[in-house]
Amino acid sequence: MFVVVGVSGGIAAYKTVHVIRALVTNGHEVHVVPTDDALRFVGTATWEAISRNPVTTSVHDDVAEVRHVALGTKADLVIVAPATANTLAKMAAGIADNLLGVTLLATTAPVVVAPAMHTAMWEHAATQANIETLRARGVHVVGPADGELTGGDSGPGRMVEPDEIVAAALAVSGAPEQDLAGLSVVVSAGGTREPIDPVRYLGNRSSGRQGVAVALAAAERGAWVHLVAAHVDDGVLARVLPHPSIGVERAGTAAELDAAMRAAAAEADVVVMAAAVADFSVPEVSDVKLRKEDGVVTLDLVENPDILKGLVAERRPGQTIVGFAAETAADDAELRERGIRKRARKGVDLLTVNRVGWTQGFESTDNTVLFVDATDEVVAEAAGSKRAVADALWDAVLRLR
Repeated sequence: MFVVVGVSGGIAAYKTVHVIRALVTNGHEVHVVPTDDALRFVGTATWEAISRNPVTTSVHDDVAEVRHVALGTKADLVIVAPATANTLAKMAAGIADNLLGVTLLATTAPVVVAPAMHTAMWEHAATQANIETLRARGVHVVGPADGELTGGDSGPGRMVEPDEIVAAALAVSGAPEQDLAGLSVVVSAGGTREPIDPVRYLGNRSSGRQGVAVALAAAERGAWVHLVAAHVDDGVLARVLPHPSIGVERAGTAAELDAAMRAAAAEADVVVMAAAVADFSVPEVSDVKLRKEDGVVTLDLVENPDILKGLVAERRPGQTIVGFAAETAADDAELRERGIRKRARKGVDLLTVNRVGWTQGFESTDNTVLFVDATDEVVAEAAGSKRAVADALWDAVLRLR
């Protein structure tokens, strides 16, 4: 999910670092919007480091991208923690004199606030009226807790703990149903690289985004995921490395990927072969760089093992195997026919056929696919973000199982 976390100026801001950490660890994209006062408690560097996204407090930054509106409209969930009496009052009145205020007015996503203030401020009639106004508008209020406050006083007003805020926020956000709970899943991602010499290799344009999206979608829907990652673009793998339900193993060549997938698939319920495997490699890798002054170089190529067919041949009872086929095609009919023929050759339960081209499929954030099952029927189609395609894939797998 795209989560915006607003931070207002209270000492409890240090706890919000743990809220953001938990969200990022669970694979969500988090953008922090602190007020100027919040930065007096926790600085910009901390928010950027923990969220892995740039942080600004001004509506005048990134004006060309209309960031002050885009954050609100893109958000799937907005959390304000701590929510001070001042921020709650501004929210109730619709005041938008900073980036957080504008974001809150621009969003239609669920909003969760975690109040934090002195007991006297919390119990004041104005604050209670503002809380009732916000609740009437659908804002979800978490806390405050009753306990010791900064300065030695005690009473209601303390911000609840980060795990409680995260749990409450995810509960109202429409987080994915845990329909893959209990399943063990193996996913491959990225493109293999077959070395020619210490400098050059045979490879492909796969970014790894689709495979990573498949792994992340499975984990968010309750599965335990073993991700075997070949080469992926910078930053793509970082989205899943800290996820508690995803274990990552690296593989460079087709042979390494083959060995890793066979080992991981032995106990898996579902295997998804999303990696783009180089079809050929050189029989002998040069230990030194091949140079132009050495004359024309002719490369002999040998066919790499068919990893997907090998996985099908060694499948255990009850295991579901999903393959990917990147195809160029003149039209939808040709794409369908190519997919049907490839599914039959591979013997998989489900083949995800995605159209690729110079500007389509590889190195793109979007994808267009169709799913062919063992009856050679197109059972579903999907287009849009690679995460949307990943969820469509798991929907198709669940129907098969």
